[in-house]
Amino acid sequence: MSEGEAGDRAAIERCVRDYFEAWYAGDATRMRGALHPELAKRGYLDAGGGLSLARETSDAMVDFTQLGVGTRTPAERQGLEVRIDDVHGNIAAATVISPVYREYVHLVRTDGGWRILNTLWQPTMA
Repeated sequence: MSEGEAGDRAAIERCVRDYFEAWYAGDATRMRGALHPELAKRGYLDAGGGLSLARETSDAMVDFTQLGVGTRTPAERQGLEVRIDDVHGNIAAATVISPVYREYVHLVRTDGGWRILNTLWQPTMA
């Protein structure tokens, strides 16, 4: 692995961790810094009778973070494993595994660094 690729992988992991850690801490500023303004976040969820899509934007995620929605998750369920699946030029893909979520994350390199552009998630099955 080249030095540049190692640096990208470290920056990508930091961005993904900022996203999750900001959520759990209620840190809206940190959350905004991890997200691309054009974020498309989708959850594929059991809506009690069938699967449906939940959709969120960057602004909505920042608002929910500010409201402390993620702070309701107990500390013992806030662990996460970040796997960088692929880095190709200015795009990357990662998988996040946690006691609460499984989330597939697409990132893009911007002038301000790596930012999350798309996610697809489901709650972790117990």
